[in-house]
Amino acid sequence: MRVLVTGAAGFIGSHTCERLVARGHDVVGLDRFDDFLYPAAPKRANADDLRAALPGDRFRLVEGDICDGELVARLVGDVDAVCHLAALAGVRPSLRDPRRYVRVNLEGTLSVFEACRAAGVRRVAFASSSSVYGKRAAGRAFREDDPCLEPASPYGATKRAGELLCSTYRDLYGLGVSALRFFTVYGPRQRPDMMVHKLLRAVVTGEPVPVYGDGTSARDYTFIDDIVAGTIAAVERVQPGAFEIYNLGGHETTTLADLVATVERVTGHPVPIDRQPMQPGDVPLTFADVTKAARDLDYAPTTDVATGIARYWEWFRGRPMP
Repeated sequence: MRVLVTGAAGFIGSHTCERLVARGHDVVGLDRFDDFLYPAAPKRANADDLRAALPGDRFRLVEGDICDGELVARLVGDVDAVCHLAALAGVRPSLRDPRRYVRVNLEGTLSVFEACRAAGVRRVAFASSSSVYGKRAAGRAFREDDPCLEPASPYGATKRAGELLCSTYRDLYGLGVSALRFFTVYGPRQRPDMMVHKLLRAVVTGEPVPVYGDGTSARDYTFIDDIVAGTIAAVERVQPGAFEIYNLGGHETTTLADLVATVERVTGHPVPIDRQPMQPGDVPLTFADVTKAARDLDYAPTTDVATGIARYWEWFRGRPMP
């Protein structure tokens, strides 16, 4: 297929482009190189790496905004499927600027869907988030049939609203969408505002990293290779007229305290910590039930947290600090 990947120069997007091309697909990438969450330099470095590694007749990267309907329409008109990863991410920043999140995550997604409707493209993989689940009690893994009526942040709310747009465009126009709820992705090229990156950076620089809460909050940390495998399967298998939601997680939880201990064990160095109270919008737990993704996408995460952090550390310590 010929696939449009939005957010192509980002963390997940750059890995996805590489894997799509490796599997024989042609890729058109779109990225705005937004510097809202962090400087654009890492994304531009990712773009340079993609251009150097991928054949020019198989990969093309366009700089532009997903809210630019005319641009998106031109790009969608030349592809068979869309992998829509572009978004503003992050729980805490969404509390500071919710309007920006609504514009990018909702208007941008609407722009993509409208372009698909007009061009007759009926195959879309949409990046959602575990943040749609909000605050959940411990006891069972999160399942896709949860109504997700109480997201704990504007970011989570925009992702849930994006899923509802997926459903609407399926019902009205036969758009086929697989909405992928990513659970705390980490690994090489991870965004610098994410916790695993911050912990590794603190080891290298010796600067204390803010750690929120008492260390008992837990996340379903998922290594980038596992996430990309699930994403590629969704792109290749989504069918016109079908709307499905899939959890893509590691199917195990790790507390923040255990994560810090694992980083210290892997790196052989203590992590300097600056203890801070829990922040508004944070949730105590994320935990993915991946039964449905295993059934439909053959999704089978293979990288445990210790192995994933060791692989990330091997990459991280050879890179210059931004």
